Amino acid sequence: MDPVSLQLGTKNLWSLLVRLLSKDPQWLNAKVKFFLPKMDLSSRSKAEDATQGVMLQLNRLYTQGQATWQAFIHCVCMELDVPLDLEVPLLSTWGHGDGFPSQLETGEESQPESQLHHGESWGCGAGGGGLKRPHQSCGSSPRPKQCRKQQLGGYEELAKRYLQLLRSSAQQRYGSRTRRPGQPLAFHQAYIPPILQWSRATAPFNTQEGAILGDPKAEDGTEASILDLFNTKADKGPRVTVLLGKAGMGKTTLAHRLCQKWADGQLDRFQALFLFEFRQLNLITELLTLPQLLFDLYLSPEAGPDLVFQYLEENAKGVLLIFDGLDQALHPHSSKDTAGPEAPSPALALFSGLCKGTLLPGCWVLATSRPGKLPDCLPTEAAMVHMWGFDRPRVEEYVGHFFSNQPWQEAALAELRENRHLQSMCAVPAVCQVTCLCLYHLLPSSSPGQSAALLPTVTQNYVQLVSTLGPRGHPLPESLLGLSEVALRGLETGKVIFSVGDIPPPMMAFGAALGLLTSFCICTGPGHQETGYAFTHLSLQEFFAALHLMASPEVDKNALAHYVTLSSRWVLRTKARLGLLDHLPTFLAGLASRACCPFLSHVAQRDEVWVGARQAEVMQALRKLATRRLTGPKVVALCHCVGETQEPELASLMAQSLPCHLSFHNFPLTYADLASLNNILGHRNAPIQLDFEGCPLEPHCPEALAGCKQVENLSFKSRKCGDAFAEALSRSLPTMGSLKKLGFQDNQLKDGVLLNIVEVLLCLPRLQKLDLSRNSVSMSTLLCLTKVAITSPAVRMLQVREADLIFLLSPPTETAAELQGASDLQGNASQRKEAQSRSLALRLQQCQLRVHDVQELIAQLQEGPHLDKVDLSGNQLDNEGCRLMAEAAAQLDITRNLDLSDNGLSVDGVYGVLSAVSMCQTLAELHISLLRKTVVLTFALEQEEQGGIQERAALRDGLMRQMPCELPPHSTRIRLTHCGLQAKHLAQLCRALGGSCRLSHLDFSGNALGDEGAAQLAQLLPGLGTLQSLNLSENGLSLDSVFILTQCFSTLQWLFHLEVNSESQHVVLRGDRRGRDQLAGGPLPEFPAGARFSAFDQRCIPRSICLQQCLLEPLSLTHLCETLEKCPGPLEVKLSCEVLSDQSLETLLNHLPWLPQLSLLQLSETRLSPRSPLMLADLFSLCPQVQKVDLRSLYHTTLRFRSSEEQKGEYCGRFTDCALSREHMEPLCWLLSKCEDLNQLDLSANLLGDDGLQCLLECLPQLPISASLDLSHNSISVEGALCLVKTLPSCPRVREASVNLGSEQSFWIHFSRQEEAGKTLRLSQCSFRPEHVPRLATGLNQALKPTALTLTQCCLGLKQLTVLLSLVRWPVGVFNLRVEEPWVGKAGVLALLEVCTQASGNITEISIAEAQQQLCLQLEFPRQENPEAVALRLAHCDLGTHHNLLVWQLMETCARLRQLSLSQVNLCDTSSLLLQSLLRSLSELKTFRLTCSCVRSEGLVHLTSGLSHCLHLEELDLSNNQFGEEGTRVLMGVLEGKCWLKRLDLSHLPLGGSILPMLTQRLRHMTLLQSLRLSHNQIGDTGAQLLAAVLPWLPELRKIDLSGNGIGPAGGVQLAESLSLCRHLEELMLGCNALGDATALGLAQGLPRHLRILHLPSSRLGPEGALSLSQALDGCPYVEEVSLAENSLARGIPQFCQGLPLLRRIDLVSCDIDDHTAKPLAASLLLCPALEEILLSWNVLGDEAAAELARVLPQMGRLKRMDLEKNRITACGAWLLAEGLAQGSGIQVIRLWNNPIPPDTVRRLQRQEPRLDFAFFDKQPKAPWGT
Repeated sequence: MDPVSLQLGTKNLWSLLVRLLSKDPQWLNAKVKFFLPKMDLSSRSKAEDATQGVMLQLNRLYTQGQATWQAFIHCVCMELDVPLDLEVPLLSTWGHGDGFPSQLETGEESQPESQLHHGESWGCGAGGGGLKRPHQSCGSSPRPKQCRKQQLGGYEELAKRYLQLLRSSAQQRYGSRTRRPGQPLAFHQAYIPPILQWSRATAPFNTQEGAILGDPKAEDGTEASILDLFNTKADKGPRVTVLLGKAGMGKTTLAHRLCQKWADGQLDRFQALFLFEFRQLNLITELLTLPQLLFDLYLSPEAGPDLVFQYLEENAKGVLLIFDGLDQALHPHSSKDTAGPEAPSPALALFSGLCKGTLLPGCWVLATSRPGKLPDCLPTEAAMVHMWGFDRPRVEEYVGHFFSNQPWQEAALAELRENRHLQSMCAVPAVCQVTCLCLYHLLPSSSPGQSAALLPTVTQNYVQLVSTLGPRGHPLPESLLGLSEVALRGLETGKVIFSVGDIPPPMMAFGAALGLLTSFCICTGPGHQETGYAFTHLSLQEFFAALHLMASPEVDKNALAHYVTLSSRWVLRTKARLGLLDHLPTFLAGLASRACCPFLSHVAQRDEVWVGARQAEVMQALRKLATRRLTGPKVVALCHCVGETQEPELASLMAQSLPCHLSFHNFPLTYADLASLNNILGHRNAPIQLDFEGCPLEPHCPEALAGCKQVENLSFKSRKCGDAFAEALSRSLPTMGSLKKLGFQDNQLKDGVLLNIVEVLLCLPRLQKLDLSRNSVSMSTLLCLTKVAITSPAVRMLQVREADLIFLLSPPTETAAELQGASDLQGNASQRKEAQSRSLALRLQQCQLRVHDVQELIAQLQEGPHLDKVDLSGNQLDNEGCRLMAEAAAQLDITRNLDLSDNGLSVDGVYGVLSAVSMCQTLAELHISLLRKTVVLTFALEQEEQGGIQERAALRDGLMRQMPCELPPHSTRIRLTHCGLQAKHLAQLCRALGGSCRLSHLDFSGNALGDEGAAQLAQLLPGLGTLQSLNLSENGLSLDSVFILTQCFSTLQWLFHLEVNSESQHVVLRGDRRGRDQLAGGPLPEFPAGARFSAFDQRCIPRSICLQQCLLEPLSLTHLCETLEKCPGPLEVKLSCEVLSDQSLETLLNHLPWLPQLSLLQLSETRLSPRSPLMLADLFSLCPQVQKVDLRSLYHTTLRFRSSEEQKGEYCGRFTDCALSREHMEPLCWLLSKCEDLNQLDLSANLLGDDGLQCLLECLPQLPISASLDLSHNSISVEGALCLVKTLPSCPRVREASVNLGSEQSFWIHFSRQEEAGKTLRLSQCSFRPEHVPRLATGLNQALKPTALTLTQCCLGLKQLTVLLSLVRWPVGVFNLRVEEPWVGKAGVLALLEVCTQASGNITEISIAEAQQQLCLQLEFPRQENPEAVALRLAHCDLGTHHNLLVWQLMETCARLRQLSLSQVNLCDTSSLLLQSLLRSLSELKTFRLTCSCVRSEGLVHLTSGLSHCLHLEELDLSNNQFGEEGTRVLMGVLEGKCWLKRLDLSHLPLGGSILPMLTQRLRHMTLLQSLRLSHNQIGDTGAQLLAAVLPWLPELRKIDLSGNGIGPAGGVQLAESLSLCRHLEELMLGCNALGDATALGLAQGLPRHLRILHLPSSRLGPEGALSLSQALDGCPYVEEVSLAENSLARGIPQFCQGLPLLRRIDLVSCDIDDHTAKPLAASLLLCPALEEILLSWNVLGDEAAAELARVLPQMGRLKRMDLEKNRITACGAWLLAEGLAQGSGIQVIRLWNNPIPPDTVRRLQRQEPRLDFAFFDKQPKAPWGT
């Protein structure tokens, strides 16, 4: 009997256990291996029978400890078929802690296994840590040289034995794997390698960059490709390879696979191989040396460890060290180098020394890691290899090997092939294994197609795995929760390896039974080993952690949201390694799916409501994340989470929240990542743009985007995408129906792959751009690409330039149709054909093309479509290649240009190119510049295309001359600049150029022709035909050459302009540039080249010579003028030099009489002497044809001359800023007095001062000025202003003088040709002091004629005004005084009336406007008494009070007052009482106005009382006051007895209720009434009917204004009937009333024949009413103004047959007028010759209307303003208006704000025609000076 069983006293129970386990020894071996991973089962004595072996294994398990034994007993009861009578005592005896005797725990068997069994090996499980010999310290003491010499004889033998031991141990470890319970296959199933791809950034391998390793279809290719990991280019330097792969990609499996291959002898280049895991190295807290790491922690030599390590050092090239899980290394390592192999260091420091070569130099290091920031210890030259998992063939191969049974294999593959989502999940090898395990259990019990349906997500794969592997398919909830708690606690504490005490025995048994846990021997230091446990994969631990959070009642549901976070996985990160909770949110999201609710309910033992609440918390957290703006890595992580939930609503929320431009930068992406992204995008409605830049991408991951309809723009910018990726992309792109732009840059594709991609992508229907830049392309491939571009109907541009390779494709059919519709103004068939025709742009720049290449290219192009542009610049064509392309250009149908720049063209090649293009019918310009390496041929449109333009220009036909049936051929521009041409080349060049009859522009600038060449060219020019320009700039020409070229004016009919600038060597001869080109500076595409406008043909185009920055000496000027005498006219001469001497100026002026053809002489930027104004002033008498002299700042001089045909007329002189002072005035005035008729004289901005002004004023009577004299900005003071007042009486022709001494500094005197009856004097900001007032009065008293004086802000106070009024005394006449001072608005009515009492004459008019700070008085002299006023004044002779005295004085001075106006005043009771008393005495008062004022009710009573005595009133204006209804009723008493009233204005008063009947009753007695204004009183239809009844009683009515009164059709019709009886009516204003067409029809039937003004804006008129009115108005002889604005006239605009001869203004703003009515509208306007203003803003007028208006503009001689704001006029219409405006000189402005005209066009238009106004604010241009 066994002694142990005797001690236990459980003989029977032990025997039963032994008997039970003897039936299944394989199961027992697996369990022993699990709990004792370091035990070698093969070391058992073969002599032992089965029973003895079972007993021995049980003893070892028992002696391992209580926890291990309890876990083993639980495994027995859980996994084996144990009878109930045995299971109960087993669990009761050994399943709990009290059944394990403590005295045996210290027995012999409890010693470490390494001491009991020295020859046993470490087990590895899923991640074994290595092999172990008996413990022997290595590296703890130095190795003396003497010791090594003594052992030298056994040196190699020891090393050989150790290496053999190392290999045999590995063979034993990887060759004796036993099958685990529950698994369908053993470890020996075929290994399917994942995809390996070199990183292009660090790839020191012979293998081609980007190559895919591990092709499963290659015969025995797996091993070969794995061996490629160790191919190197050099033998020196570190040999470090880093294998990067996400979780589950098989990094650890590959590491063990390498160990197995080495054990099998397939890695024969390595003598020794060591495998370490950082998750185990992290447990070592002691510092180690490298020998300790290799021998104490892996496998110890039998003897001589120092010698063995020495051997490894000397043969380091044959040593491979594999470090698994570099991302899990915990301790950061500084950059300091390791001191040496003897210095103990942390494990990561040893790894760093191995990588840098300071330890074991020359060895090979292979590290595996997840993507992320790698430790700094890795050398920069380390090779990076990406592990991508499985593609579809690998997945199918893995499944095929997994299911050895043929039927099940076919069924599994069928399930996989039918479920694309399942395929995408299986791209991760770990998930693929889980899926196969699930299918293994599901297929036998499921019908076809149902098994895969049960595995929709990764989470549900794990759920299905746990469910199917458990006992009877239903795992125990307690076990699941217990194991999940262990998992969560480990993740939160950073623990992935557990000791036996970390996991309760039942949980340990559960994990072992289901294969969820694995075990292995771990070493925490030299000589310290124990058994460690871990989940079979980290993702499984994360799943169980998520399960605990979702199902454990101990976890608060509110805490779940804290775990739903997203981690960023950028390559450059701040964390040194990935966290352990990265995938936890994904599993939480998966468990939140509705499909997981039953499972969670079973695990938690709660109802589904409780589970649903926890799931809802997770879903809510995900919804918050779905609406945030996330980085690329977090977007991918969230896509996985949302996909796991299987919630379409959440997926749609995230999809719609994604930005339209989604970018991913610098982090790896797998097939599964893009599949999850595609899944989310499938729920998006809007298109999206995806950019992948710098992202390592799985080679077959583009297949995951197949069928994605939402992607419009897709871009891959990475050197990490190879040919396999491109091929996968080409397979997927045809399924992406919305793709418009694709970028595949910087990927170094092979030629064949690139061509394949291009051919596939060009067939995509909506693709518009394909960018394949930075992919090396050979010449043959380039020519193939050009052929593809030429033959493919979709390509419209191919651009290749160095690294650029871009295809632009035609838009889709519907887009092309839209573009066609937008451009087809006339809708003709020829335009539709043009829109559909294909045009190709080809740019092959810097592609090293040679002559033979261009020959092949020409052959391709000749078979191709229309060519838009061809750019071959930067190649190596040389002279012959350029000539060939130039010859072929005529047949290639190029519409724009051919660029042959930078192709090695020489001077000899220029002749060849010129000869080649001489017969090209479409050449528009040839530009050759050898210095700048430029050769560009620009082509014009074909004749039929010009014909198309002619049709599109039909809108402009009204402005164009009648054109012939065929357009003239286009002109050609030849530019041979900077080519080194000399005079000797000209003859040959001109012979070559003479063959072209279309040559119009010739440019020889930048050559070396010199004066000899200029003289020779002057002889050759007649042979070149009619040119438009000749450029000879930068040719070293002197002034003598200019004189020679000037003679060409008489020999060349086409020459109109000669421009010379000596400083810049600019010499250009030009013809006439007509039309818009004359000002805009270049042709515009809207008009054909042959079109001419009649207005420009009618003008006589002057010839001009412009000499700038030239040395103008008297001799040169004499020579120039003698030459100009022979030139035909009219002639304009523009000269410019730095300084022109008086002698030179005199020489020039003396020759002017001999130049009768001269029309303009301009000296710009030319400094003249101070004497020059006098010399120029004398020119009026010396040269009769001079019309204007303009000298500014002695720097700019302009002389204008009248032609001999023109009659003598007015002269204008302008001498501004010429430093003229008093000493110049007398001689200047003497010279100017000799002029017959000096219209304008401008002496502004000089230095006259008061003395100079006085001198000028003394000479003023002798000056024959007829219009104006400007003396502004001459430092004139108040003394000068008083001098002017004093001088005015002596100047009878002065009609007005205006002086402003403020900042404006203006001083104007205006004259008339005859003696004026009155004078107006305006003085502003003159700062009069009290002593100046008497002098001012004295000057005014000297005036013998009526004078008006305006004093604005002249510091004239109340007292000074009183003095002035008392001092102004005339014998007879009328004096008007206007005072504008700030105190006027504050003084009050009483004070202002008191001032009037001091006037020495009769005051006939008083006007007070407080808001305008204005007081206006009119005085009559001499003062006369009114007898009635005298009698009334005597009645108020009581002068005891100031009030009575003031009334008495006012009655005296205002006895003949005829007008009293009070505006914006505040009448107090005192003022109203004064007015009451005053009004009673004003028997001659005709006009009383009280507007916009405030009067109290008592004051109204006073006013009413006073006005009731004014029986002779003719005008009464009480509008815009704040009286109220009661006050208005009081005022109605004023109207009683006013039978002489002619004008009544009661606008903006409350006339409702009983007031209007009172008004109408009093109106019946006003038979003389001529003007009635009642606007904005809201009288409504009732009031309109009352007024209609009284209008027949007003026979003299001429003006009526009822605007804004709420009158509808009912009242309007009655008004129309009554208005027809007002035969004298001239002004009718009924706007802002809802009158309707019925009122308009009534008005039209009885329109007064004397009507002048008709205002009906905003009257709700329609086309019918408008047409009836226009028919009634047609032919009316007196109509001056019509307003129908803001009515929906549409096509009912006024249409006249007879016209309105006096119409000045027509307002049709906002009337819905469009192009359909443009022609009749223009015709009607043409019938109104007096029109001055046309308002057509805020309509829908387009270019057709603009063309019609432009056509009639020249015929409207009086038009000054046209408003076309806010219409639909484009640049075309604006140009037409500019042309029409140029022919109508009287027009001041055309408003074009807010029309669809581009800003650059606006600027060009304004440069040409400043009267076109595009600004928001109206800015009326001033009339030009001199008009």
